[in-house]
Amino acid sequence: MKQIYLDYNATSPVRPEVLEVMLPFFKEHFGNPSSVHWAGRAVAGAIEKAREQVADLINASPAEIVFVSCGSEGDNMAIKGTLAALKGKGNHIITTTVEHPAVLDTCKALEKDGYDVTYLPVDKDGQLDLADLEAAITDKTVLISVMWANNETGNIYPIEEIGKIAKKHNIRFHTDAVQSVGKVPVDVQKANLDLLVISGHKIGAPKGVGAIYIRRGTRMTPLLHGGHQERNRRAGTQNVAGIVGLGKACELAGVEREEYYKRVRALRDRLEDGISDQVPDIKLNGTPDRDQRLPNTLNVSFAYIEGESLLLNLDMFGIAASSGSACTSGSLEPSHVMGAMCVEVTLAHSSTRFSLGHETTVADVDKVLEVLPATVQRIRDMSPLYNCGKTTDECETCETVRRI
Repeated sequence: MKQIYLDYNATSPVRPEVLEVMLPFFKEHFGNPSSVHWAGRAVAGAIEKAREQVADLINASPAEIVFVSCGSEGDNMAIKGTLAALKGKGNHIITTTVEHPAVLDTCKALEKDGYDVTYLPVDKDGQLDLADLEAAITDKTVLISVMWANNETGNIYPIEEIGKIAKKHNIRFHTDAVQSVGKVPVDVQKANLDLLVISGHKIGAPKGVGAIYIRRGTRMTPLLHGGHQERNRRAGTQNVAGIVGLGKACELAGVEREEYYKRVRALRDRLEDGISDQVPDIKLNGTPDRDQRLPNTLNVSFAYIEGESLLLNLDMFGIAASSGSACTSGSLEPSHVMGAMCVEVTLAHSSTRFSLGHETTVADVDKVLEVLPATVQRIRDMSPLYNCGKTTDECETCETVRRI
């Protein structure tokens, strides 16, 4: 049985080209990059090359790139480091209700330390109203943090417009670009960004490495102390092999992005159209404007069933998808993103995310479309809600489905 992986937003396989450039740094090039002798100099040079590759992908300067362990560390560093550096200038943060937990949980922790946080709402399609953002700004606002694209729905947010607002009010602007880098154009200059975070394992690099863009001149208090690494921004001996891999993955993403977008977008649309045609009583989660969603991401709720049950049944056919985000999959609660979009609870529980990537093929999509309709129907046939015997007006679940 062929295994079909449609969970690229959770993680992606390390690309062969990336693994190839990493391997020498596990053996031949073993030096500590902080060492001044020959073993260290060769390794330090490789890190600087990777820094250039990351910078090129987002139109930054290499000096503005700091390597970290993951996207979550980068988000923590961007938010906490900025607020610590601007202590005394204000204590107000603006973010959204649909951010990744790396941002939301950081903001919640800061609230306990006396910071004031505004969580901007989204509409039923998960979209922001920039008028809400403008209205939330006060003379105490020091940071705006809005993700470039949502990891669950794929919604792309108006980052350039938000950047203009932040610049007009002289407010620091941070974005979690973990899901967008390599999939859509990302330009820190056009977006007027001060801080941007990347994670390696979302773009074919290994887990355990990421990067943060810090605009030149931006004050930042380090989270980690103990060494001079990364221009005193982040202490600790660098993950050299991982950094080299991240650099190569960024180089590949820059070269292949347009081709990747067209190919994966066509596959996503094929899957979306097939599900819409073959499976009744479904709800698209996210904006209906396909141009305003990541090209690889589709989130659908299937009425009358539990998402976890669907995932387990699909797994029996070798198909891997997800319910919500990987970082919250251990929770029994509906996704906070679905809650922010006011998706009815039973539909929120059935939300299923299909995220495609470099190795996804037409045959993979067609296999999902072959298996999915019958699987959904089989689960529904076992559900007491599917044929409950009540009229639509008497049954709250049926009434919810009628409104889809």
